[in-house]
Amino acid sequence: MDLQELSKLLKTQLAHLLVSFPDAKDVVLDPDLMKPLDRVAGITFLKEHGVSKIFKLEPGKKSLQGCGKRVYLVRPRLVTMKYIADHINTEIAKGERRSYKIVMVPRKLHVCEMILESEGVMGHITIDEFPLELFPLDSDLLSLELPEFFTSFYLDNDTTWLHTVSSSLVNLQRLFGRAPNVYAIGKGAKMVYELMETMFETHKDRKDKTFHIGQIFIVDRDIDYVSLLCSPMTYEALLDESFGINCGMIDFDGEVTGDGKGAKMLLTSQDEIYTQIRDCHFSQMFSYMRDTAKKLQELENKKNNLQSVGDMKNFVGNDLKVLKQQQKLLTTHISASEAILKMKGKTDFEDFIRAEHNLLEGVENKENMTYIEECIQKQFSPILTLRLMCLASLTQEGLTQREYKALKTQFLHSHGFEHLVTMFRLKKLGLLTEQEVSQSSMRLGTAKVPGISVKKSNYRALNRKLGLVPNSEDINLQQPTSLSYVFSGAYTPVPCKLVEQILTRDTLIGLEDVGRMCGGLYADVKTKSQGISMPGPGNPAMKVILVFFLGGCTFSEITALRLVAKLHGFKIIVATTAITTSSRFIESLVEKVHR
Repeated sequence: MDLQELSKLLKTQLAHLLVSFPDAKDVVLDPDLMKPLDRVAGITFLKEHGVSKIFKLEPGKKSLQGCGKRVYLVRPRLVTMKYIADHINTEIAKGERRSYKIVMVPRKLHVCEMILESEGVMGHITIDEFPLELFPLDSDLLSLELPEFFTSFYLDNDTTWLHTVSSSLVNLQRLFGRAPNVYAIGKGAKMVYELMETMFETHKDRKDKTFHIGQIFIVDRDIDYVSLLCSPMTYEALLDESFGINCGMIDFDGEVTGDGKGAKMLLTSQDEIYTQIRDCHFSQMFSYMRDTAKKLQELENKKNNLQSVGDMKNFVGNDLKVLKQQQKLLTTHISASEAILKMKGKTDFEDFIRAEHNLLEGVENKENMTYIEECIQKQFSPILTLRLMCLASLTQEGLTQREYKALKTQFLHSHGFEHLVTMFRLKKLGLLTEQEVSQSSMRLGTAKVPGISVKKSNYRALNRKLGLVPNSEDINLQQPTSLSYVFSGAYTPVPCKLVEQILTRDTLIGLEDVGRMCGGLYADVKTKSQGISMPGPGNPAMKVILVFFLGGCTFSEITALRLVAKLHGFKIIVATTAITTSSRFIESLVEKVHR
């Protein structure tokens, strides 16, 4: 099963779109689509299909120079449609004549067409769509690159993007065969499953018994916010948190590369050194890199023992090129690790981690609250402070009224009253809430805020049922067997634990209570993976698992699922609406203020 088939399909569709608008043309790209399109097609591919110039869509520009044909490749957002309409109207007023095509990615929305019509440009354009859905970032990782899905669905209750998620899963199964077993964990996951089934019924496909993916898990992000808020401890997750990994690409600054210029680097399993260290706990990385450096040195020393011209030719032709490449990669990763340590050294990292672990274990509550108040008073990073506040609320299943009022008031005084909107959003999602109060208090109106339906945290019950916070003494960080090693043994991500439980038990019996606490656990199981008849264990496809995260996942969770695959002999492919970090997650909920 080659995930690159998805890229080939997308390239074919993009080529068809460009060819259908003949002759030389300019392309105006939505900034959010630049990295995804680069991974799927690349600039050379666009040039080969008649693209003359490539522009970035910028709010300030009212018009663009270029040839007589223009294609806009954009996300279907209302503000984007307004920018495009401004371009077209300005150019028409100047007397410039062009043909315009607007391609919405991944699909057309009627509301966008309404905006274009109200701006009076519908008569000058043609509209199309490019279904840029799931595409591979690595051999075991697929993404929709739709970071707005989380706030759109979970915060605003907008179901628009559920169609895209369902369509992407349907198209994936049309390519690789329909998976016999599907598990949906959470309310959103159930909606995606039902929409997926409707799509299959609407388009009757050929009844092909072969399949390459045996089991699909669709998981709601809101079943586990805690793992989003925990500090990552594996190399890949720390790279994403420190430098930002965008579509598998990372931008290292001059300090890391050592040449003062900086460099872009593609992080995939094709990089042998990166594949070995990306899932390592950060504390174990340096011993691995030291061993790798020794092996490379031994390889380099081979040149001193060359006996003949043939040996020398073979060494220069084969070993030398690989050696130089490996040495360069190793140097970059060592420098990146040192940069991460330096960044952590500039913050109150040890105290922060101690408070985080205490909150997860439910100990030293008074000291934890004092530390959070200190972070607020010292005007510590508001993002990191909010992370601790939300973690305190989730692990205690709500702060006491006194704690909530004190922390909220102090935070607003320290960082600005515009964060009242931030507090509203956090409360609505159930991230920062008060504990339930008595009926008399509710009658006085102190418990509820109009318009907020607060989601209750089930942290303690889930911890009890699934053993999410293990005894840290049992955690082996060098040869891990516990999924909690991704957070130094402090916490096990719920989605990963549930996937492991369902796969190893091969039954949902005993998980009913957990399912209810997660908003529902629904299964459509056509084939017992432990059964004898085909398709069963004789079919290796039953060992291929797709785990789809609705609303984003972190590299820590991806690493935990890779460990599940390694421990139990599965091949797990992770798919997600976007890859996120705790900082990006909180930033998406923080009110933006332009001072």
